[in-house]
Parts: sequence; C-alpha cells; structure tokens
Amino acid sequence: MSEDATGTRTAVAAPFAYTADDEEKRRGVRRMKATATALLLLVAVVYALATWAESSGVTGWPGYVAAAAEAGMVGALADWFAVTALFRRPLGLPIPHTAIIPTKKDQLGESLGHFVGENFLSADVVRTRLHALNVAARLGAWLSQPAHADRVTAELATALRGALTVLRDADVQAVVGEAITRRAEAAEVAPGLGKTLDRVVADGAHHRAVDLVCARAHDWLVLHADSVMDAVQGGAPGWTPRFVDKKVGERVYKELLRFVTEMRDAPAHPARGALDRFLQDFARDLQSDTDTRNRVERLKSDLVSRPEVQDVIASAWASVRTMVISAAEDERSELRLRARASLLSLGARLSTDEELRRKAEGWLEEAAAHLVTTYRTEITSLITDTVAAWDATETSRKIEAHIGRDLQFIRINGTVVGALAGLLIHTVSHTLGG
Repeated sequence: MSEDATGTRTAVAAPFAYTADDEEKRRGVRRMKATATALLLLVAVVYALATWAESSGVTGWPGYVAAAAEAGMVGALADWFAVTALFRRPLGLPIPHTAIIPTKKDQLGESLGHFVGENFLSADVVRTRLHALNVAARLGAWLSQPAHADRVTAELATALRGALTVLRDADVQAVVGEAITRRAEAAEVAPGLGKTLDRVVADGAHHRAVDLVCARAHDWLVLHADSVMDAVQGGAPGWTPRFVDKKVGERVYKELLRFVTEMRDAPAHPARGALDRFLQDFARDLQSDTDTRNRVERLKSDLVSRPEVQDVIASAWASVRTMVISAAEDERSELRLRARASLLSLGARLSTDEELRRKAEGWLEEAAAHLVTTYRTEITSLITDTVAAWDATETSRKIEAHIGRDLQFIRINGTVVGALAGLLIHTVSHTLGG
C-alpha cells in the first residue's frame, strides 16, 4: 500500500504473471473438466436409455438404472455449480454468492492475513514452536564441530570485509571525528587527571620519569656547555666587562650542572621532594580548584580543535579499517583465530551447560515474541496489500490453475456418489413399497 496526497492508502501494483508451470496446470484443469463433463453426459445418456427402456415395457433393472443416473446428474450439476461459482458466474447469470474469488478477493486477503496473524504470529505460538525446536541445543551441537565453526568464521569475515568495503571513508571519518570531538568536549578531564596523578605520585611511579629527565638534562648540559654560557653572557648588562660576563656564565653553568648532577644521583634530593609536593598540590587542584579545572578544560578544547589533532582523529578510521580488513582476509590472523575459538567455546557451552541453554532459549523466544507482536500488523499487511494489488480476474484464473484439478474431482465424485445415493434410495423405496 502507498499513501497519496490526501493520506488515502492505495494498492501498489504487484507483478502477477503466469509461468510455464501455471500453463501446464491449466491444461491439466481443462482435461479434468472434460472428464467430469463427459461423465455427466454419460449418465445423461444412461438416464435417457433407461427411461426409454422402462417406457417400452421393460421391467426390473431400467428403473434402478434410471434412478441412479438421475441422481448422478443432480449431483454432477450441483457440484458443477458449486465449483464454477468459486471463480465465475455460472452461465453468466448474476446469481447471488457466485464468482466468490473475483468479487471477494480483498476480503479473502484480509481474512487470510488475520488468520495468519492470529494463528501463526502470536507470541504463544512462536514461543511454543521455538521451545519445541531446541534451537540452542542444536546450535551448540552444530557450532561445536570445527568445520562448522570455520564456515561461520569465514562467513563473518566476508560480511565484515564487505561492510567495511562498502562504507565510504569520508563519511565514517566525519562521524568518528565528530563523535570523538563531542565526547571529548562533553567529558571533564581535569578531575580524572588529578586522581590519576595523585595515585602516580603516591605510588612513586613518577620517579623513573624524573630520573630520565634528570639524566637527559645532565647529558644535554654536558654537550651544550658553550650554548648555556653564551646565553648567560648574552643576558648580561652592556656596561659589564666581558671577562666578568664570562666568569658569571661559567659559574652559572657549573652550578646548574652540579644541581642537575646531584638531583640525578641523589633520590632524596630536596628538589625531588619539592617536585613531589608540587605534583601532589597540582593533583589536588585538578580535582578541587575551579580555576585550575577551567584552565585545563580550555587547554583541552584548544588542543582538540587544532587541525593536526582533527587530522589524527580522522585518519584513525583509515588505520583501523585497513587493520581489520587485513585481519579478516588472513585465515591465521589473531582476529579470525579468536573468533573461531569463541564459536567453538560457545558451541561446547551450549551443548553441555543446561543453564546457558535455558537462558539462550529464553532470550530467543522473547526476542521472537517481541518481533511478531510488534510487527505483526506490518507482516500481515504484506499479505493483504499484495492480494489487494492483484487483478481480480487474473487472480481467479491463477488460483483455478493451481487447485482447479482437485475441484474437478469433486464433480466426478459428486456424479458417482449421487448415482449411488439415488440407487440406494430407489432400492429402499421399492423394497418398502413392494
């Protein structure tokens, strides 16, 4: 169904073409029609001959034969009318309650949809059927076989590879970048950083970093002594003598090198203790000081909004995509080996763990029940809308092609049964009357 501008639902035309199989069935229907009609003509001829014999003075059997033939004709004609009335008006006469399928097609479609919805798409029916199937146990036994686990793993890898290939990198990168940026902007990082820094300082985990910085600073000072002294001399007043500036530069450099060396070699150096206290105070400020937290948030926003960071975020998808596709294509990759092992483990657990099987069955039954109860109207409308879109005449012809042959047997049976019933009734009446 579709809705026009006024909101009225109209049937959408659906393809409803005859196939070679339909044509073959129609030929079979025509042959059975000819057989049933020939049988009707036969009993009519028998009736005429029996009546002629009886009127000619022949006694005995003509009366029985005529009664049987007469009842056979009545039965044949009644069943012919009933069968024909399903698909068309008998003899073209506008008799009420005939041509049922062409005139009642839409109602039949609605009734069929309602029947399917009530008897096949109810939550209780779905739960009962799924419970009887023991899906979890069967799935467990199937997955526990390595060949089946390999097959599922390969299919999952193919599906994953196909999905990643279809996705446009630019679209995914935009979504991922926006999601990461939005998440980063929404989350306040200062308290978390403060708690982490507090634990690091308390555990002394930062000491190795301090050792590394001190060692690198010492090495740098040793290699760049001239640069340090030149920097000190360059900052001296212009009126001081050059030899004084040089002496001051050498002194500053020596004191700085001594300080860094002592700090490197002495774990209990006062400067290290001062650094620990500074880090502890900074950790507390990150958690409780409003000004510090606001500064960190501004720094975070500035950092996230930088083009370089956005490029890194966007390029992360390309790296992940390449890595996943490569792993999916490699049968010996860690991804596929872990997926296979997980499937085998799941199969083994479903086969042996009764509690897990009950839970899985319950999840499956509830999910299926939810689907059929939630979308039952949409599912049944597929039947009603499809039937409503069919042409009435073509629908009648197609249905007749599929079930008409069996219906013609009804005509034949009606002729035979009617004849036997007529013979029986005539015999009983003649016996009781004689």
